[in-house]
Amino acid sequence: MPYESRKHPPITFRRFLRRMATHSAAAAGVITVSLAIGMAGYMHFEHLDWREAFLNSAMLLGGMGPVDVPHSSHGKLFAGFYALYAGLVVLFVIGILMAPVAHRFLHRFHWADEDSGR
Repeated sequence: MPYESRKHPPITFRRFLRRMATHSAAAAGVITVSLAIGMAGYMHFEHLDWREAFLNSAMLLGGMGPVDVPHSSHGKLFAGFYALYAGLVVLFVIGILMAPVAHRFLHRFHWADEDSGR
């Protein structure tokens, strides 16, 4: 969804909420795919059942750290790389969610400057 340029007025609040819903859905999709990747890795490398794999993946994506300590060398490598990946996903999701808010905030200030004749 392209954003409006500075030549156009800010969108209505209703359209802004729709834009936020779209960005929230995209963020939820990224989190869901990341959670599935983590669960698959923990189930494959550490032979955890899906509930334990979900818990470990969700805790890493939430920034808390894993619950079960990996035992195999491949599991340790996976857990390390997944932890790095999870940290980047958190930053990416925050960017997805904050982009419409930041754009609206900056657009309103810029629009106000143009209205005042500066």
